[in-house]
Amino acid sequence: MNDPGGLPGSGGPAHRTAAIDDLHRAAASLLEGFYGTLPPYAQLPHSLVETDFARGAKLNVDLFFEYLRRGVEPSEADTRELVELAMDRLRDGTPLADVLERYRLGAVFLWDRLRDSVGDESLLLEASPALLKYVTLVGARIATAATQRSHDPRWELLERRRGIADALLAGRDPVECTADPVIPVADAFLVAVFRLCGNNGGPAAALRHRVEAIPGVFLRLDTGGWTALLPLAAGDDGAAALAGLTARLPAHTPGRVPPYWVGVGAAPAKAAIPTMAAEARVLAELGRCLSLHEIVCRRADLQFEYTVAVSDAARPGLAVLLAPLDAQPMLAETLETFVDTGFNQLATARLLMVHRNTVTYRLSRVHELTGLDPHRPADAMTLSAARLARRLESASFAP
Repeated sequence: MNDPGGLPGSGGPAHRTAAIDDLHRAAASLLEGFYGTLPPYAQLPHSLVETDFARGAKLNVDLFFEYLRRGVEPSEADTRELVELAMDRLRDGTPLADVLERYRLGAVFLWDRLRDSVGDESLLLEASPALLKYVTLVGARIATAATQRSHDPRWELLERRRGIADALLAGRDPVECTADPVIPVADAFLVAVFRLCGNNGGPAAALRHRVEAIPGVFLRLDTGGWTALLPLAAGDDGAAALAGLTARLPAHTPGRVPPYWVGVGAAPAKAAIPTMAAEARVLAELGRCLSLHEIVCRRADLQFEYTVAVSDAARPGLAVLLAPLDAQPMLAETLETFVDTGFNQLATARLLMVHRNTVTYRLSRVHELTGLDPHRPADAMTLSAARLARRLESASFAP
C-alpha cells in the first residue's frame, strides 16, 4: 500500500510526526466511555464492553496511527489479535454484519470527535483516506477469517447449540434439534444466570468457558452476563447439578464482594424454563445490586429481597420514602445499622459507638421525618423494604 501522503504545508517530517502524535493522543483520550455511546454495545455484557472491546479499541487506534506515520499497512501478524477478538464475538453469537458495523460506527465516532477537537485540517485531510483504507483492510481480514471458520464443524455445532438455548429460553421446543443424536436435550434443567461485577472480562471469559465445558449445557450471552442451562439427571431436584456447577466456579475469598453472582433455580420441565430464567435473573441482579457476599443466589435465601425486587409498581414509591433522610446522613446510617442488626438497639449503639439513648433519639427523628416508626413491626418492615428498594434503584436493578 502506498504512503497515505505527505502533510501539505507541514514544515517537514518532524512537524508531521509531532502533529500525528498529538492526534494519536487525542484519539486515545476519546476511548474512555467510547462503547457506551454506540447503540450495538448497549446489548452486550458489561465485562466484554469494558475489557475485550476496550482492548480492541486501543489496538485499532495504535495500529491505525502507526500506519499513518509509516504508510505501511499492518501485517497479518499485527492484526491477528483484532481478528481473534472478532472471532470471539462471532463465537458468542454476534452476527458478522454486526461485528463489521461496529468498525464503521467506531471510525465515525472517532472521526467526528477528532474533527471537532483538532484544528489542523491538513492533517485531518491526510488521515481521512488512511482511516478508510485501514477500516477496509481490517474488515476484510475479519470477514476472511469468519468465512474460513464457518466451514469448521465445531462452529456449526456452536451455532446449533445457541439455537437450542434460544428456543428453550423462549419456551419453544427445539423440535428441529431434539432429534439430532449429536445434541441431546434433557427434559429438565438447572437455570443459572450469571451477573458480572465491573471490568473483569478476562476472568469472566475464563469462567464462561468453564461453564461451557459442562456436558449437555446450553449457554446464551445477555446484557449483564449469560444464562446457562445445565441438564438435570433423573431424580435430581437441582441440588446435584448445583453442586457440580459450584465445584467448577473459581475459588473466592470469603467475606469479600465476589466478581460475579449466579441466580439459580430448577426447571423440572422445558416449559418451566422461561419462568425460572426470569426468577434467576432477579436473584442474580439482587446479588449484584446488593453486593452480596454469597456468589450463589437462591430464592429460599432471599425471599424478602425477591418480593421487593419483583414489585415493579411499588418499588419506586418505596424508594422515595427515605428521601427525607437524604440531608441527614447520621440518621440514615443509624437506620441502616438498626435494620442490619435485626432491629437491635443495643447492637446498633455498640456498632456506632454511641450511647443507647442517642440511638433512641435518632430513631425518633427518623419517625418524625418519614412518618414511620422503626420500633413498630409494620413500620419497621416498610422501612426495610424502602431501604432495599432504594439500593436496587440506585444500582440500576435490571432483571
